[in-house]
Amino acid sequence: MADWLSHSRAAGRPASMVGALAAGNCVVAKPSELAPNTSQTMARLLPAYLDPEAMAVVQGAVAETTALLQQRFDHIFYTGNAAVGRIVMTAAARHLTPVTLELGGKSPVIVDRDADLVTAARRIAWSKFLNAGQTCVAPDYLLTDPHTAQRLEPLLAAAITDLYGPDPSTSPDYGRIITTRHFDRLTALLADGRVVAGAVHDRQRRYLAPTVLADVSPDTPVMREEIFGPILPIVTVTDLDDAIRFVNARDKPLSLYAFTNSGQTRRRILAETSSGAVGFGLPAAHLSVPGLPFGGVGESGIGAYHGRHSIDTFSHRKAVLSKPLAPDTMRLAYPPHTRIKARLLHLIS
Repeated sequence: MADWLSHSRAAGRPASMVGALAAGNCVVAKPSELAPNTSQTMARLLPAYLDPEAMAVVQGAVAETTALLQQRFDHIFYTGNAAVGRIVMTAAARHLTPVTLELGGKSPVIVDRDADLVTAARRIAWSKFLNAGQTCVAPDYLLTDPHTAQRLEPLLAAAITDLYGPDPSTSPDYGRIITTRHFDRLTALLADGRVVAGAVHDRQRRYLAPTVLADVSPDTPVMREEIFGPILPIVTVTDLDDAIRFVNARDKPLSLYAFTNSGQTRRRILAETSSGAVGFGLPAAHLSVPGLPFGGVGESGIGAYHGRHSIDTFSHRKAVLSKPLAPDTMRLAYPPHTRIKARLLHLIS
């Protein structure tokens, strides 16, 4: 069995641990210190139900992670941001340890003017504000033409009300921001556009309402890094060419989503952009399909997993060859190399 290290951010990645165990590995899991209740629950339950010789959970923060990264593992899996991903990859390089990095990023959603905007708004709101926007596959920002943006604004606001009621703070289905530090970072972004919906917040409860911002400039802070929270900026572009240029001018996203009825538009998005995954008509759902590989490209990650792909990722394909010693047919390959040997080798090969 191989040794395998997993480090996950707030939401965690149980699928990666399952895949590593299923492939016959021992696993050391390091849950994120940003979610202490989840970390403590994993540390309590996993050793109770899994063989402690095959599964261990290490709790802690930077010091514990640093100590783990000094060890010689056969594979390291990390999910989080690119800055820490570089630290993980640097540590892995000391032992030439392969890595799988799921790093997120700013995943765009392109909305074509020919799309069913009512359904599109509902699906965008669902996928964006799930877990208060704190998922790596959430649509990070919306790209569309100015006319479609105007039509989408009230539809997105209505979709939020349909999902979470007139006051999302009272909805049992709407979450809270994981830390005060993260809350402060998010609320500082609210000034980067015109508020279409939301922006209500309560620091003591770490509550930030589902928020839509319009008239957002591409050079504002909300467009510079992954939001990872319940803020959806709307950025206007002139047409599909402009949208594709906009996406390609930035780091390759973990996911790219589009709502369009045009087969040609779909083909162009697939052919002319690069992302970890593409979703047409339904953002975030590909994460729940075990038959699809899940992972990023470039700044959004290295490698992929899920289902059979996890087995492949956490396995080493060892080539094995066995040849009987008698009869020693290898004598045909030994020198001296005669014409007769060459003809016989050609016949049997």
